[in-house]
Amino acid sequence: MIDALLNTVTEEHATLEAFASLLMYEEKALAAVSPVETLPTILEKKTELTAKLASLEKARDAELKALGLPGGKLGIELASADEPRLAQQWQLVQDVVERARRANMTNGLMIRVRMNYNEKALAILRGSASKGTAGVYGPDGRVSTV
Repeated sequence: MIDALLNTVTEEHATLEAFASLLMYEEKALAAVSPVETLPTILEKKTELTAKLASLEKARDAELKALGLPGGKLGIELASADEPRLAQQWQLVQDVVERARRANMTNGLMIRVRMNYNEKALAILRGSASKGTAGVYGPDGRVSTV
């Protein structure tokens, strides 16, 4: 039974590595001038990997239960205490989770910056820039404050 758990955790690790790599790809797309072409494909793949991770987590919890252990982090840590191969694999999972967490935070920040930029650009185009200090070209070609 411990081998089934080890296989599940190994598959979890591989899936998380794919997810972390996808986040790096997403970061590059977000830094591009026009990410619209690549982001839908990335989002689709992220959704697919997230569903797979949820399924693997359920399988891991079921395998832990079959071993008489609680689910979640506590159960896997208890199982790892007696099995060095499992402990090593679980540590790899924890490492990639941290890497993915940091990448996700970076991407979230990049999205917020891009959204703020877009909101400001729209405000200027709509003529509602704050404090009226932004200048735009009018129909006569002259700069006027909004």
